Amino acid sequence: MVDVEPGLYPEDSLARRINRENVLFLGGARALLMQLAHPKVAAGVDEHSDFRSRPLPRLRRTVRLTMAIVFGDRATAMAAARSVNQAHSRVRGRGYSAMDPELLLWVHSTLVDSALLTYETFVQRLSPAERNAFYQEMKLVGELLGVPRAIFPDTIGDFERYIDAQITEGPVRVAPVARELGALVVRPQILRLPGLLFVPLEIITAGLLPPSLREQYGLAWGPARRRAFQLAVKTLPRVVSLAPPVVRVWPLPGRNVRLKGNYSISA
Repeated sequence: MVDVEPGLYPEDSLARRINRENVLFLGGARALLMQLAHPKVAAGVDEHSDFRSRPLPRLRRTVRLTMAIVFGDRATAMAAARSVNQAHSRVRGRGYSAMDPELLLWVHSTLVDSALLTYETFVQRLSPAERNAFYQEMKLVGELLGVPRAIFPDTIGDFERYIDAQITEGPVRVAPVARELGALVVRPQILRLPGLLFVPLEIITAGLLPPSLREQYGLAWGPARRRAFQLAVKTLPRVVSLAPPVVRVWPLPGRNVRLKGNYSISA
């Protein structure tokens, strides 16, 4: 029997149970668009990354970061966090810094909120206690990446009100640069593939976004697209439930992850 070095999260944690589901990739574009809707985040991404030419690698790096911290052994998790923090320490511009705790909280919150929404939409509903447990467990990820414990909303209810307030009353508004970058998220230019191939991603992303942000991004949301999204909501949970573990989840239960390479989500 091979000893497995313990990680930051136990095997039966909600953080592992939820983040393990491969279907959460469908919420990745939603999280990116919510991040970019904050003007300071959009400015940092636009001015300090190759996002315009390679938008999807940012999502891939974000996923690798989450997997490293949630599923890696302790050494892997801490190395991933240090790498990201070092990269963020160099990202600053007129009126913004990637190490601003408020910006870090917003980016972290979009990932947590998108994970919960995508899981409940395409896997299964969670009880209020489970939602709160996942939220509390994921605070550790945020802390490792620079979010002070004191500024986290206390409970899942407070967290939901924070997300809503940021969009309705706070700084989160889709500026022109965010619309330009957002178009590259839902219609990425990959190997000259036709944009129509990404229509399903665009529909799911639009359906998962808060309505006000969907409108600000100018994403089409007519009757045909609404019906297509509702069809996905009805059929995908059944597909997920029938999928074998080797297809449905990664990593398989009981396995820690060792990731190598650059964990940066901003470079």
